[in-house]
Amino acid sequence: MAVTALFRHISKPQNYGPFCRIIGSATSLSAPIYENPFKTPFQVRSVTTPAEAVTGFDEMVTGSKRKYYMLGGKGGVGKTSCAASLAVKFANHGHPTMVVSTDPAHSLSDSFAQDLSGGMLVPVEGVDSQLFALEINPETAREELRTAIQTDGGTDVKDFINSMSLGMLADELGELELGKLLDTPPPGMDEAIAISKVMQILDSQEYSRFTRIVLDTAPTGHTLRLLSLPDFMDASLGKVMKLKKKLDSATSAIKSLLGKEEKRQNVSDKLEKLRERMAKVRDLFRDSDTTEFVIVTIPTVMAVSESARLHASLMKERVPVRTLIVNQILPPSATDCKFCEIRRKDQMRVLEMIRNDPELVNLRLVNAPLVDVEIRGVPALKFMGDMVWR
Repeated sequence: MAVTALFRHISKPQNYGPFCRIIGSATSLSAPIYENPFKTPFQVRSVTTPAEAVTGFDEMVTGSKRKYYMLGGKGGVGKTSCAASLAVKFANHGHPTMVVSTDPAHSLSDSFAQDLSGGMLVPVEGVDSQLFALEINPETAREELRTAIQTDGGTDVKDFINSMSLGMLADELGELELGKLLDTPPPGMDEAIAISKVMQILDSQEYSRFTRIVLDTAPTGHTLRLLSLPDFMDASLGKVMKLKKKLDSATSAIKSLLGKEEKRQNVSDKLEKLRERMAKVRDLFRDSDTTEFVIVTIPTVMAVSESARLHASLMKERVPVRTLIVNQILPPSATDCKFCEIRRKDQMRVLEMIRNDPELVNLRLVNAPLVDVEIRGVPALKFMGDMVWR
């Protein structure tokens, strides 16, 4: 039986309650398998508890302005399932939708049971309106950049350095193998690549047909670098532009005699255009009319503590947050399962902790239930979406 086939209940360990099931499959899990998830029906044997609050989906689906939804949180809390289920629900309500993973360690392919690893938009089957998915592949993007450097010998870099009257350094660049710098990329490179794709989405007519775009972000640290990068780049480019203007005023006469004025202007235009595009991304992240960040967590002290820190950082970046989804909530135990009872009490204490946390208390709290199957494939994502996004 394939992994995407109907899940079988093999056994229920004694005293572990209805949610503790062992899911069986005759297929090895050593490599991803992307078979058609619609050949066999999706069945859920039990749901532990319904969602206790609404996310305001009616407003999300009918509003004409808010187009971008970013989901993030600690690793392993179900961000991808929540993002993919939201995208499926948008599509099933008539919105041409795109869901994009900016996580270097992608799981969107696994969630949809389709191979999305090519770095291109892939149509998702089984929904009522257009739904496309995209995993941003940092390795592919770095390879493209490496190829470009090898092709032109770093000409653009040399032009930029030359335009700043540092010609000796530009000559030495020819001896550097710039492509090797990409073999061990510095911190933030993956986020910079993700930002460049977001910029492409904003600028390209190809993506204008999508009325909803869902971003499945990386775990907390990567996400915060992603959100802070436009400010950092804008400030850095601003300093470069100021320095360049000073150098230009001191060397413009010499540059004109050497015939380099036009080239220098081209570089200035490119820098200014990049700065404008970065500012556009920054403004998008902060625009409460067009963008919403949804924090996803699970009912553990560690996960909630990280969610509180994430919310504080998002507020510092002026990113709008309205909703906190607490995933994998257990029901009151209907048996004498001591394990279930203890876990349930722990979760209730964590939920009380959320209600009293100054960083989280004002967020709309949505309790997402634990189910007894893996959420994988469009039918499963639709099922989850109908429970969570209400």
